[in-house]
Amino acid sequence: MELQDKVAIVTGASSGIGRAIAKALSGAGCKVALASRNIQKLNDLQDELKNKSLVVRMDVTDSESVEGAFKDIWDEFGEVHILVNCAGVMPLTYLKNQHLEEWLETIEVNVKGTLRCINAVLPAMKNQMNGHIINIASVDGIEVFKGGAVYGASKAAVIALSRAMRMELSPEFNIRVTSIEPGTVATNLRDDITDKELLEEKDYSGDEPKLEPQNIADAVLYAVSQPNSVNVNELMIKPTGKA
Repeated sequence: MELQDKVAIVTGASSGIGRAIAKALSGAGCKVALASRNIQKLNDLQDELKNKSLVVRMDVTDSESVEGAFKDIWDEFGEVHILVNCAGVMPLTYLKNQHLEEWLETIEVNVKGTLRCINAVLPAMKNQMNGHIINIASVDGIEVFKGGAVYGASKAAVIALSRAMRMELSPEFNIRVTSIEPGTVATNLRDDITDKELLEEKDYSGDEPKLEPQNIADAVLYAVSQPNSVNVNELMIKPTGKA
């Protein structure tokens, strides 16, 4: 699909994977709405983009914030072709250590935040009879490990949601849905971890193979660049050396 002048919304665009995706989509010709809670970082990113862009403050845990941001985007562009749900947190914890507030935040951001954004974009895409929703999930939603119970559950929900979305939205409204499932990526997402026991037992500062955020951005470009008759359902991406 030709991406020139298509309107794309990227949540979590202020850093890491979201930032790389926003730059890649802009570089491919899209008009990009940059959404995050951190306006300063979004402004800094906007200065690097050559195509038209819009900075919007969006807290995906707040329904009014999401609806307001999407209204601002609609008022500016009048259409939306691509939504990338990238806002996420990863406070890994052992269940026995009972980090309840972190567990609830994980579901609030990773699952409910994704649902809020889908709900907000659907009226435009249904009216257009066209659109592409990219949900950034994780390989952890498929491959379970100790310490990743809640985070993995949140990403498993996103993967299952994406499959059901394709069943419901593609035949009736021509809306494509892609779930992208990265392995370990070199971002600061693990800075969310506060479980001291887990941090002592898992060495996250080692030389494990890691993907770069640009690798995930390339996957998004691949998915959204396909002809309208092609839906890339799922993409699992791991660094070389990881089984």
